[in-house]
Amino acid sequence: MVLVLLIGDLHIPHRAHDLPTKFKKLLVPGKIQQILCTGNVCDKETYEYLRTISPDVGVVRGDYDETPTYPSSLTVLHNPIKIGVIHGHQCVPIGDLDALSAIARQMDVDVLVSGHTHGVQAIEYDNKFFVNPGSATGAWTGLVNGDITPSFALMDIQGPVVVTYVYQLVEGEVRVEKVEYRKELETGGGVPRSTVLPQSIPSPTPGSPQGAAVGAGGGGGW
Repeated sequence: MVLVLLIGDLHIPHRAHDLPTKFKKLLVPGKIQQILCTGNVCDKETYEYLRTISPDVGVVRGDYDETPTYPSSLTVLHNPIKIGVIHGHQCVPIGDLDALSAIARQMDVDVLVSGHTHGVQAIEYDNKFFVNPGSATGAWTGLVNGDITPSFALMDIQGPVVVTYVYQLVEGEVRVEKVEYRKELETGGGVPRSTVLPQSIPSPTPGSPQGAAVGAGGGGGW
């Protein structure tokens, strides 16, 4: 089992001061093996904070990042799952699944992680899986009228199965949805499927406490 945190569009300190406190209580060191960030980290202090959660941090360059060393895209292999990460401003139309699917095929990945829209999404399409963790700080964007719901995602990768937990801060409570994707292997594989909550928040490490079930009107933590 590999736990991968998907996070992005933090825009600290320009559009937000910090991550929500309830998110920071969940994102503690020693539970997550890798972080993949969709960009717009914006300051060094936020990047260093991510490294306290996991030393393995991959960041792509967002349209507001000034760090020249961030690449425009990256790929990660957790055999047999290949993950691609982009910020998302390269996608035209922005957030369009057909356009994202074309990028996923070009990158030759099973899972494509993107941001930029500040809207959370986890969906299977065209035999691939697309995740947008949204904005972890709920930072505003000109692409959306109204408030942005703070969100991030956690992927639990077990062989060809990717279970994605989407965390959203709604009315002061953390709510979680679960979506499952199964890569169809050449040897016959399974059929990709998805399920939605209510479910329990995953235990990131053996022996860690199980979170309360989260659904409409509920909340919980690790």
